[in-house]
Amino acid sequence: MSVRQPDGAPAPADGALGAAARAAVGLAPLGVYVHVPFCLTRCGYCDFNTYTTGDRGAFVAAALAEVALAGRVLSADGPPPPVQTVFLGGGTPTLLTPDEIGSLLEAIDARIGLSADVEITVEANPDTVDLAFLARLRAGGVTRVSFGVQSAVPHVLAVLERLHDPARALDVIAAATTLGFDGVSADLIYGTPSEGDDDWETSLAAVLATGADHVSTYGLTIEPGTKLAAQVRRGTVPQPDADVQARRYATADARLTAAGLDWYELASWTRADAARCRHNVGYWRSHDWWGVGPGAHSHVAGTRWWNVAHPAEYAKRLGGGGPGAVGSGGAGSPARAREELDADARRLERVMLELRLRDGLDTALADAAALDRLVADGLIDLHGGRAVLTLSGRQRADHVTEILA
Repeated sequence: MSVRQPDGAPAPADGALGAAARAAVGLAPLGVYVHVPFCLTRCGYCDFNTYTTGDRGAFVAAALAEVALAGRVLSADGPPPPVQTVFLGGGTPTLLTPDEIGSLLEAIDARIGLSADVEITVEANPDTVDLAFLARLRAGGVTRVSFGVQSAVPHVLAVLERLHDPARALDVIAAATTLGFDGVSADLIYGTPSEGDDDWETSLAAVLATGADHVSTYGLTIEPGTKLAAQVRRGTVPQPDADVQARRYATADARLTAAGLDWYELASWTRADAARCRHNVGYWRSHDWWGVGPGAHSHVAGTRWWNVAHPAEYAKRLGGGGPGAVGSGGAGSPARAREELDADARRLERVMLELRLRDGLDTALADAAALDRLVADGLIDLHGGRAVLTLSGRQRADHVTEILA
């Protein structure tokens, strides 16, 4: 979740949806995303909305107030739909205590309602958890845990300014697989300057050895305004090489597939369908979600909005001082702006998002001549009315999207 935010129309102070969106609440599955904006340190490549200082207690209180707001807005015309997935991301959600995480989950259940088979994912920095912490998460209802490993090679982590001990990180992941989670995931980054082919092979092998049943890999991107971007601009760190990144992706696909993990989304592989991250699939399928937290984005029935970015302003809007704030009987909306997606915008988003999935894009959304061209170029295959990226297409997904959009 980038700290940079788009412009948009003013959001109503009470967060109410328009009539058309209210009428469509519940037609699509609902998820809840909770953005925890705190980190121990800020990595040089990261442009997420994160902070190394701040009042975590005030954040939790404000997030609870926003959950209550979500319950009121979603139930304006009837009982809200049950939440199918919850995802605590960041930042570093495991800087909260298990009790604080539990209070957020309890509030979502009380104010909106959790489905009987709800998927609950928590992202974890390996340095902030141990077996006892993870066991408490599992006992509290968390069903998936996702670890930010990024690399198993110390000199690669140093370029990324990731401070965790890779050996300990791998031990924590292996321990997590013994606790009965429905899914244990590990994230890796490829294409870091100074990373060699052997380093990438080492990271893949190390993560596979932990027994994780879900692996996501991401090519390093240089985001404007980050420390890494400044280093690249000064020439002290080289720009990531696109050809190297394409080769690393192909290596990941080969190694993960050989180990029994199949790709189901552009950046993710899993040992079984049941281990897929249903919450992320909801994004790719344009489902509804309410984003709780500073800078969090939400989408409900074609209405999208995004919260103010700074935790202090977020807490202020939800905790007092303004119309409809907690002190006057109810939480004011922390939304900075919103937009209504028209038919063209929703089609474009479906093309961009559905292409990420192994299930592919509905060919009715695309120009037939463009599809034929992409088939001829070996970038997509057509199966039962769906356009599915080939390996080459996955490596050039942005190019395919541009043609079909």
